Amino acid sequence: MCENVGNKYDESQIQVLEGLEAVRKRPGMYIGSTSINGLHHLVYEIVDNSIDEAMAGFCKNIYVTIRKGNIIYVKDDGRGIPVGIHHKTGIPAIEMVFTMLHAGGKFGGGGYKVSGGLHGVGASVVNALSRYLEVIVHSETGVYFQRYERGKVAKALTKTGENDGTTGTEVSFFADDEIFETLEYDYEVLLSRLREQAFLNKGIRIVFRDERVADDIKEKVLCYEGGIVSFVEYLNKNKEKINPEVIFIQSKTEHMSLEIAMQYNDSYNENIISFANDIKTTEGGAHETGFKAALTKVLNDYARKYNVIKEADKNLSGEDVREGLAAVVSIKLEEAQFEGQTKTKLGNSEARSFTETSVNGKLESFLEENPSVARLILDKALMANRAREAAK
Repeated sequence: MCENVGNKYDESQIQVLEGLEAVRKRPGMYIGSTSINGLHHLVYEIVDNSIDEAMAGFCKNIYVTIRKGNIIYVKDDGRGIPVGIHHKTGIPAIEMVFTMLHAGGKFGGGGYKVSGGLHGVGASVVNALSRYLEVIVHSETGVYFQRYERGKVAKALTKTGENDGTTGTEVSFFADDEIFETLEYDYEVLLSRLREQAFLNKGIRIVFRDERVADDIKEKVLCYEGGIVSFVEYLNKNKEKINPEVIFIQSKTEHMSLEIAMQYNDSYNENIISFANDIKTTEGGAHETGFKAALTKVLNDYARKYNVIKEADKNLSGEDVREGLAAVVSIKLEEAQFEGQTKTKLGNSEARSFTETSVNGKLESFLEENPSVARLILDKALMANRAREAAK
């Protein structure tokens, strides 16, 4: 039986959290957790804004630095966040971006065709969960500065200089120790994420520095002209390859584009990494499901066509055809539907059919044109199948 604690429940108990209060009250809803994973998520949100500028074709260089005392600094050479007064709110657009949930340039206003930031909450969430955040914008009309503390404006937007011939945005922030369990960033975790972004956006240059220890400053310059083909080569760098060349599949419609790179190695593990609008979909989703279904179908169809699998034999399973596979699946679409703000799973059903159709056609053509490679891949899958059957 429940104990009656004597509290009445009426209209006076209903609370409305205004502005960024909701983020500070329930941070996990926006960044997943207040552990080190949530702390890293702050960096990803700011970097993803620079990546969106890169995807839009306006940014070539991104600088990410962990400064002494775990202060994060991110700079890009994109267009710079708009600083003009917004016609509806009467406040600078940049202030809206950093202080209002669901304010941003990614809702179809023409600023971005494809973007990972869909909800307009990334920058404002980082601001809300930082002890302070400072932003400098280099625009065609001049250089501007603004400072926030725990989500609130601490210094109004100020013009600090004339146009210096560059454009871009600089953001530095210090995460709030009232919110997070730790403020210590993991260099290797951030490096891994930034390396992925460099692979996904071929030709983009990301410079990552760790300046926390004065006599041990680390710096990595990440730039890959080979894109996701280079990514798969990196995943397989210490492994024996089954097919020597990475298989690359590319497909495009008016609203979606798809890139897949895949190569088999002699291990027993599958390593499929998927992305939607450069956001890592760790729980997969429609695009990954479509890829796996098409891969299984194409290899079985090919094997039956050339009597590698006899009529009476069972089909190869999805596990069989993915054993030893390293693959990167990257889809970009205008109206991406993610499950939750942390965006770990893609929900668009059209992404599945597009991926499936693309892989069915292009992988089938590749196997027909490269029968020796096809046979190597099928031999690997058949071995996996026999081992599984024997284990039963």
